[in-house]
Amino acid sequence: MRGWIVYNAFLGEKFSEQVAQLIAAMKKAGCELIPKRNTELMYIVGSGGMRLLGAEPLPELVLFWDKDIRLAQALESMGLRLFNSSRAIELCDDKSLTHFELQKAGIPMPDTIIVPKTFEGVGYGSLDFLAGAAEALGFPMVVKEWFGSFGQQVYLAENMEQLCGLVRRTSPRPLLLQRMVTESRGEDVRINVVGGKVAAAMRRRAKAGDFRSNVSNGGTAEAYEPDDEQKALAIRCCELLGLDFGGVDILFGRDGPIVCEVNSNAHMKNIRAATGIDVAECIAEHIVTTMSGGRRTL
Repeated sequence: MRGWIVYNAFLGEKFSEQVAQLIAAMKKAGCELIPKRNTELMYIVGSGGMRLLGAEPLPELVLFWDKDIRLAQALESMGLRLFNSSRAIELCDDKSLTHFELQKAGIPMPDTIIVPKTFEGVGYGSLDFLAGAAEALGFPMVVKEWFGSFGQQVYLAENMEQLCGLVRRTSPRPLLLQRMVTESRGEDVRINVVGGKVAAAMRRRAKAGDFRSNVSNGGTAEAYEPDDEQKALAIRCCELLGLDFGGVDILFGRDGPIVCEVNSNAHMKNIRAATGIDVAECIAEHIVTTMSGGRRTL
């Protein structure tokens, strides 16, 4: 079995390590993965159909370890099976779409308000509209850019002055506002789901003075055994979003677990360090099983 692993040409070592880990896991599972930067897969959109530049033969499958949605869509239009699909990646990459999709099924999430759209060079002449959001959500309030990773585009507003400052500073990038789940401040659970099963889970705690639990921001992680409700919620989210594999971040709510975010390309280094489980091997087994018509078992 032969495939490609597609990754972004403009990101650093943190991502190349993941690619190497997945290539090794796929080889162990019996599939050769050829690394392909997104810059190597330029394509033509024309009346003759979608086609790649050059004459390289297409693989049997693509492990799409990037968020280049249009490239993913182009490869799918050429008949390739992507892990994950372009739609699943899109729904997770855009946090507003994640909430739109999951709320249809009644998935418990923090109350969320989408900030009105503005444009480059225009910004916000008035922030009067934030008064209603502040009344609805209260403070402290979580402010998130729609697109972001590792908690780097997530902020906390303790009062109206901070909220207005954050909205002005980040415009015109799209934002959403969320009610702070105070019971889970600085703490959450990351559950990695592969092929409809929980592969590994870790409990993350923020460093002192931070509300974000991301290990990349200085937090800590330890192995965690999720309860049945948390497991079912994580699996259901991946099912609803069409994910072959994903990382679901769950908060400790007063009345039960609350979904914070879902990641289509959840990084695996920290969960391996915390649990000893190589999620890449779980992903590889799922891909090979799927492509073999279900003859292998996880």
